[in-house]
Amino acid sequence: MKRNLVAILRGVTPSEVEAIAEELIEAGILRIEVPLNSPDPFDSINCLARQFGEVADIGAGTVLTPAEVAQVQDSGGRLIVSPDTNPEVIMASKHRGLISCPGAMTPSDCFAAIRAGADMLKLFPASILGPEGLKAISAVLPKHPPVLAVGGAGPDSFADWMRAGASGFGLGTALYRPGDSAAVVAERAARVVAAFDAAQAGLDA
Repeated sequence: MKRNLVAILRGVTPSEVEAIAEELIEAGILRIEVPLNSPDPFDSINCLARQFGEVADIGAGTVLTPAEVAQVQDSGGRLIVSPDTNPEVIMASKHRGLISCPGAMTPSDCFAAIRAGADMLKLFPASILGPEGLKAISAVLPKHPPVLAVGGAGPDSFADWMRAGASGFGLGTALYRPGDSAAVVAERAARVVAAFDAAQAGLDA
């Protein structure tokens, strides 16, 4: 089963994305998004989909319109991540058989996303709510879809977030900053996966 970890490669370029993604996948992070405000994002998505599409969920972040959903699919991507709760984007994603992970913060956002068919909920920005805020919202949410904490959650706080109801995380600068080498990303990815597995083991104990 894939860990509920999404690598957010904001700012990555097509020339470097393959080497970075290879290290992420080797570490065990099998969901990768290229935000659409990165340089030539569809070229990067196409490259990743061709090289790793059989083993990883490749797609885009900052997807704001149904037209962009179509462009992601045309580039070979199947993961659609958004910063907001837009039922049109969610339904367009599901109509095309793609994985929908919209941003949500309030109970109203979460339930609107669920009704539209979201596969995962991206709690964003998680830093504003904190684990206690998620714990309160989780009391009324169904167990599916899973909640991913994004923006303010990192390896040092995985356990707190998971006890509060998070099933996983979206990670940007904890894994990659523009200009980072594949080797640097590999070191960070190993730490992230180890922390996630330890937090999961503690939750299951």
